[in-house]
Amino acid sequence: MGISRPGKTHYTEHEAAAELGVDVHEFRSLVKQHILDGEAQVTALSRISIYPSDLLVLRLLARRQEEATAQD
Repeated sequence: MGISRPGKTHYTEHEAAAELGVDVHEFRSLVKQHILDGEAQVTALSRISIYPSDLLVLRLLARRQEEATAQD
């Protein structure tokens, strides 16, 4: 469950999506659902930095979401 690039201090949304194994659209949806408030913040996502701790939380949330979907 570790981040594949040790020592990297931040990620772009494209790098973060790749680290999570999803496309950018899925990444934005995940962030919008669990972290951001409103569409304006989602639009700003391309200009913010995502930190390794953010990826860890998003990875856990994505896994939880996948498990819930699989049980339905």
